[in-house]
Amino acid sequence: MAVHEHPHRTSGFHLPTFRRNGSASDGATTATAATTTARAYAFASLRLVMGFVFLWAFLDKTFGFGYATPSGKGWIDGGSPTKGFLSSVAAGPMESTFHDWAGEGWANWLFMLGLLGVGVALVSGVALRLAAVAGTVMMAFMWIAEWPPAKHLSDGTPSMSSNPFADYHLIYAIVLIALAAAGAGVTWGLGKLWATLPVVRDHTWLR
Repeated sequence: MAVHEHPHRTSGFHLPTFRRNGSASDGATTATAATTTARAYAFASLRLVMGFVFLWAFLDKTFGFGYATPSGKGWIDGGSPTKGFLSSVAAGPMESTFHDWAGEGWANWLFMLGLLGVGVALVSGVALRLAAVAGTVMMAFMWIAEWPPAKHLSDGTPSMSSNPFADYHLIYAIVLIALAAAGAGVTWGLGKLWATLPVVRDHTWLR
């Protein structure tokens, strides 16, 4: 019996093509890159806004722009950045301690340097880890001073606390920690340049 070959027939076996899969992979990569970029811009925007919060507080308390600090009552005019706030503390476990600290020179300097240092670090995008630590400590003391868990002040009047735990001081502290953890100083900041400095490379806690 003769066997005849049919050259125009195919066996039905085809090599797999990766053209469609490659397109899907490229699309996923593009989407991931876009998400990463959007996240970087979002963190950078949050960093700059938080920096402005700290810097504005420093400037207003220093020069008395007439907002939280009345004109002529700024630090350069002889006013005290801490006396008004700390002397008005009316609840919490450190009430008497804060009254003793109110208006003290060391308290004024520490508070103002903290505002300035954290604000400059956030705006420039450098030393975000240090800024997160310093800012969190400041927010913790201010949270204790306002003492949101209290339903009543020490004189018995209602505290009018809107939340017994999560006030804006806590939120600010979490934001500072998140910015440092995300390395938010690279976008719209000097974080990348800062990280190349020899002292920063040797001591990563300075980033």
